[in-house]
Amino acid sequence: MKVNTQSVNFNADQKLIDFIQKRMDKLDMFYDKVIKSDVFLKVENTSDKENKVFEARVSVPGDSFVVKKQCKSFEEGADMAVSSLERQLKKRKEKLRAHL
Repeated sequence: MKVNTQSVNFNADQKLIDFIQKRMDKLDMFYDKVIKSDVFLKVENTSDKENKVFEARVSVPGDSFVVKKQCKSFEEGADMAVSSLERQLKKRKEKLRAHL
């Protein structure tokens, strides 16, 4: 799956981009009709430790899923977002199966 990663107000290093790509590729196991995914990485200007925002938009035929997580690190956000997307994609697949 093609993952389009954009970092806002900072430059993401290649290790982080590769990590996100690897995590997002796992979604193909649960739903193989994923068209594309966009990932936005933002750093909030707050004194909070949880100032990293990980937002992912996954496009599937006829729909798109958006997940936004705020965490201490982008890796943690990626893990949480992927597990949330995993649940949503499984649910969609079950619904499609029920209609057949």
